[in-house]
Amino acid sequence: MTDHAIFSRERFAAFRAADRAGPVQMLNLIRLHEQAQYPDGRGGSGAEAFAAYGRISEPVLARLGGRILWRGRFEQMLIGPETERWDACFIAEYPSVDAFAALFRDPVYREAMEHRLAAVKDCRLVRCGASAPGSRFSDA
Repeated sequence: MTDHAIFSRERFAAFRAADRAGPVQMLNLIRLHEQAQYPDGRGGSGAEAFAAYGRISEPVLARLGGRILWRGRFEQMLIGPETERWDACFIAEYPSVDAFAALFRDPVYREAMEHRLAAVKDCRLVRCGASAPGSRFSDA
């Protein structure tokens, strides 16, 4: 596991402290281990472990009002380190900061996290807030 596979308590506390009304969008960029890294040494690929994470966590996400807004396939790095590659790219939306935080208190989601931790080699999780769509970059 790298330093960028899970957030620290301090970053999570800062996330919670920056609560605001309305939904929260989370940009997820995920790089998987070739072989899953389970502490007990069980086998499987990183992709299989991440798929298990998805299957187990999906009902929890839905129950808390979360959803996947966008999912895509990494194709090419235009700006950024040329060596950076992502196996999964998606934007998840949660109805609130509290809904996102509730994931980590849920026992089913905690079971799913075992698979996520075994699967993920590196990731970026970027909190975003929605703005009105438009055609100008300057509206960002």
